Amino acid sequence: MRIVAIFASLLISLFVIGQNKKAKHFYELKVYEYKTLQQEAIIDQFLADAYIPFMHRKGIKHIGAFTGRANDTSLVKKLYVLIPYKHMDEIPTINNALFNDQEVAQKGAAYLDAPPTAVPYDRIVTYIIEGFRFSPTLTLPTLKSSYEDKVYELRSYEGPTEKRYRKKVEMFNEGGEIDLFARLNFNAIFYGEVISGPTMPNLMYMTSFENKEDRDAHWKSFANDPQWKELSSRKEYEKTVSKNVTLFLKARPYSDY
Repeated sequence: MRIVAIFASLLISLFVIGQNKKAKHFYELKVYEYKTLQQEAIIDQFLADAYIPFMHRKGIKHIGAFTGRANDTSLVKKLYVLIPYKHMDEIPTINNALFNDQEVAQKGAAYLDAPPTAVPYDRIVTYIIEGFRFSPTLTLPTLKSSYEDKVYELRSYEGPTEKRYRKKVEMFNEGGEIDLFARLNFNAIFYGEVISGPTMPNLMYMTSFENKEDRDAHWKSFANDPQWKELSSRKEYEKTVSKNVTLFLKARPYSDY
């Protein structure tokens, strides 16, 4: 019996180790900053006709492209591209291969060969994100409405200190916040830790909804849920976020979402 017990314990340990080593996705979030509709048109054409088809040929099947939902009257406009990778080393390898691809060179010429006097963007800001322990991979949303109606909510939580930030990450994982989002059907696309980017320490996640009314109803349910009230009242999770940036996005017509 002792041998059986030891063997069973070994199997359980191996299972736990396997679960903990479950492969994570890495996400590249590219943020194009630009000022004019002419620049936006060039970026759109490059992404739709050259970049996303190239990524599909490389086995990266689900590329998200988004802009803000509201009428953007700000001087600097932004277009967000979300790319999931299975391995970190794919990011530089595939990005470098992009510039040696003949189809990309042909179909993306307006973007790639733009003169310095007519640049297609002012800046690209890049975040590299590692999937959370309890939600390590991308999940495609199951939405039925048109791309004009769908709401993609991208949230960024910066921590006041690295130690307090780690507690917020724990709150999502071991604390059960991810499970709460899943139970309330928030159609989460990814959760992750920013491991390189302009705002750190920082975690990001994206949820999705049929429309703005659907989004508001989900968050009302979240705020009133007993599990959230209990979780958010724990002293260990107090003051773990110093800045919360919430963006309401809509997919571009060529987005995979």
